Amino acid sequence: MRIAFVAGFGPITTDTSASLAFWRDDLGLPMEEIAPDYWGTDDVKGVNAFAAWPLPEAAESCFGTKVWPDEVPTPQAWLEVDVLSGDAVGDAAAELEVAGHRLLKQPVTEPWGQTVARLLSPEGLLVGITFTPWMHRGERHSDD
Repeated sequence: MRIAFVAGFGPITTDTSASLAFWRDDLGLPMEEIAPDYWGTDDVKGVNAFAAWPLPEAAESCFGTKVWPDEVPTPQAWLEVDVLSGDAVGDAAAELEVAGHRLLKQPVTEPWGQTVARLLSPEGLLVGITFTPWMHRGERHSDD
């Protein structure tokens, strides 16, 4: 078997209103109702990386320790959404905090060059707001 690309990814929701508030309203994904109570989009560029991320490594990224805190729900998956610049990570993180979301990791540029902030979605996905420079090489953006 040869997998060509990740065809789709999304949360399993128990509270559609909370999910839409996060994914559509706060993150700005262009979601529309496809069927009753089923929201989605085909208008987001595909996944550039797929990886099984060990929980101790995710904990270290968020909290500086290899142990995930008991008081924070343990994520079942991770998702990173890339923005147009390192500065845009900070702007997005500030917007999410104003919207009432708790950042698990404040914006920081990692030693390998990726700028990242992290939080949990309403469904418990570990969401990274990132700028990954090597994934933008050769791209031109209207706000560059």
